Amino acid sequence: MNEEEMFRRARERLVERLKSLGYIRSDRVAEAMLKVPRHEFVPEHLRDRAYVDSPLPIGKGQTISAPHMVAMMTELLDPRPGHKVLEVGAGSGYHAAVVAELVKPDGKVITVERIPELAEFARENLRRTGYDKWVEVVVGDGTLGYPEEAPYDRILVTAGAPDVPRSLFEQLKPGGRMVIPVGDRHLQELWLIRKTEDGRMVRERHGGCAFVPLIGKEGFRE
Repeated sequence: MNEEEMFRRARERLVERLKSLGYIRSDRVAEAMLKVPRHEFVPEHLRDRAYVDSPLPIGKGQTISAPHMVAMMTELLDPRPGHKVLEVGAGSGYHAAVVAELVKPDGKVITVERIPELAEFARENLRRTGYDKWVEVVVGDGTLGYPEEAPYDRILVTAGAPDVPRSLFEQLKPGGRMVIPVGDRHLQELWLIRKTEDGRMVRERHGGCAFVPLIGKEGFRE
C-alpha cells in the first residue's frame, strides 16, 4: 500500500468516527472532509499525525484545529455553492480548503492571516492541492475583516475573540452567518452569529472550546 492510499484510508476512518460522534451531520461536510488531504496542510514532520483528531502546531505559536472542531464549525457555518466567505486566521489553509469544497465552483473564500510566514505557508499548501482557484490569502488584521470584498455570505473566525468584532459584523450580509469563538485568551465558547434581515445580531452558544487568541485592533493586544 502506498502512502497516499494509507492517508486516504486514515481520512475515511476519521470521517466515519466524526460522523458517529455527531460532529459531522451532513453528507456535504463529510464529502468535503473526505476530499481535502489534511496531510498536505501540516508540517512535514507531523504528516503521520494528520488524521489524529487533535490540533497540531504549525509554527509561530499557531495551530491547525482538530478535525472535530473543523467539522463542527463548518456545519454551523453552512457554506453553500456560490457563497463568498471571509475566514479570519488562515493558519495552514486547511479549513479554507474544506470551505472551498462547499462553495465551489462559483464561490470564493478570502482568508486573512496576520503572520506573513503563515500566509505564505497557507498559499503554498493551497497552490499545491489546487484550492488556490477558490481561496485567496491576504496578509492583514483580520479583526478588521477585508472591506474590499464585503459583504460576505459567511464569516469564519478561527481564533478566540473577546467579543464579536464590529467590523466583521458590519461586513456580514443580512441573513448571513458568522462562527466565532468568544471568551478570554485561553478558553472560549463557540458562537453562531446570525444577522437578521433588518441588521440585528442574534447569538447562539454551542459549547466550550480553546483557540489561540484573536490578535488585532478589534481583538486582543499582542
